Amino acid sequence: MRMSNHDSQHLPERTEFIVWTEFVERSGVPTARIGELIELGWIEPRTTEQGDYLFRVLDIVRARKLDRICRDFEISSIAGTIIMDLLDRVQEMERRIRQMERLLWDASEGTSGRP
Repeated sequence: MRMSNHDSQHLPERTEFIVWTEFVERSGVPTARIGELIELGWIEPRTTEQGDYLFRVLDIVRARKLDRICRDFEISSIAGTIIMDLLDRVQEMERRIRQMERLLWDASEGTSGRP
């Protein structure tokens, strides 16, 4: 069955946010841990006028990774958030190092042909 342009106008708008039940289902993270992460401010869902949480889809992966770290190392949620924040910083520093290496390489390539 083909959908006409007119039909696509009635589709819900794509969003980067999902509701609580979908977040819990897709992340697989226990609700108690999600509650802790919200209290810690590590996950900051938006709140609707009705008081319902809306989570960023990006937070699914973050929450899964944190939950896995907490379970694997048998540590608390707060310890897991500290580790995750440090891992994020390391990843950002590695990205910056690669960027600086490219800039240095490009600069040396530009001067290598000069006498």
